[in-house]
Amino acid sequence: MATARAHLGVDIEVATPDGAPVMSMGGLDVSAHLSIDALDPAGFDGLVICGGAIWGTADAPDLGGTIRSFHREKRLVAAICGGVDALASSGILDAIDHTGNSADSLASLRGYHGHGRYRDQPQACSSDRVVTAAGTAPVTFAVEIFRALGLGSPELDGYAALHGHEHAAVTTAA
Repeated sequence: MATARAHLGVDIEVATPDGAPVMSMGGLDVSAHLSIDALDPAGFDGLVICGGAIWGTADAPDLGGTIRSFHREKRLVAAICGGVDALASSGILDAIDHTGNSADSLASLRGYHGHGRYRDQPQACSSDRVVTAAGTAPVTFAVEIFRALGLGSPELDGYAALHGHEHAAVTTAA
């Protein structure tokens, strides 16, 4: 969000199930601009769903209708970590390549039939204006979102490469 706002001039609106503030898994208080029910795909370029432990609980909000409406209107839909569960349950991953925390984590979800399109890879996956990523891939997740929004650039490629060096194989002397 910081890169999108500060460096790319992207307007971001935060939505929560009822428009009330929420606390992230990490203890960050997040104020909302609107409720999920107020989201209209015509007014947004995309929908990004954050990860978190809530997606594996009965308290997870049902975003299926919102997700399907954004996808139907050819808007970007993106999710990382547990947020991919919401995409899987909505059915939009059934016919497109996608990734997530693991194939097993998606297999038991009601409404998910995309097993054959799951890609076991460490980087984010982008397919048909849908971006998915494991929780361990925040940099490529952001990069694929920016690309899908038409914000790709040589500088963005350099940003991704810079952060990729952190994950290069490390060899140690015995």
